[in-house]
Amino acid sequence: MTDRKRPTSGQEALELLKNGNERYVTSLTSTDPMTQKRPELVDKQEPFAIILGCSDARVPVEIVFDQGLGDLFVIRVAGNIVAPSQIGSIEFAAEQFGTQLVVVLGHSHCGAVTACVDTILNPEQNYSPNLQSIVDRIRPSVYNLYELASATGQDVDTDKLVDSSIRANVRMSVSQLKHGSRILEDLCDSGKLLIVGAEYDLKTGKVEFFET
Repeated sequence: MTDRKRPTSGQEALELLKNGNERYVTSLTSTDPMTQKRPELVDKQEPFAIILGCSDARVPVEIVFDQGLGDLFVIRVAGNIVAPSQIGSIEFAAEQFGTQLVVVLGHSHCGAVTACVDTILNPEQNYSPNLQSIVDRIRPSVYNLYELASATGQDVDTDKLVDSSIRANVRMSVSQLKHGSRILEDLCDSGKLLIVGAEYDLKTGKVEFFET
């Protein structure tokens, strides 16, 4: 990324990520700048995008988007949930570095979302208090879908519920970022920040960006 012009808007940054992911899907290989020495990054960083992604080891963000050191400001937490520490990290990057794009990146077969679905289908399921706190943040995006799926009285298709819940959870995180921080809300309203959701498919490597 250091050899390319830095995007001047969130939309340009989004296009850069889309193009990088297309290269990744086509080749499923990546040039590996991660091992190169980058002395120019010692004193400063200028990430062009902020990624709030899941901690899942199968979703290495820089590889997925074919980007190198210093290109992305990555925050990873199980279930790509939004909590005060994540909001603060995004506020910092947006203000400190002038980064104009935030992507909330969910992925297929998300374990955190699956765990949340399990607690709704099996209320006796117990997790540690810390893991339960993650599940509780995901729960609002899952419960309404469960209510709709179970309204017919038929058995709930767990796989379909998990799939739809993953997308709903991403959208909920996007909404929380847009409306849960005065700093981020003002940046969005002024056109200086674009916040979008996306889902990574573990099977194909493709990232689908949701409509803004």
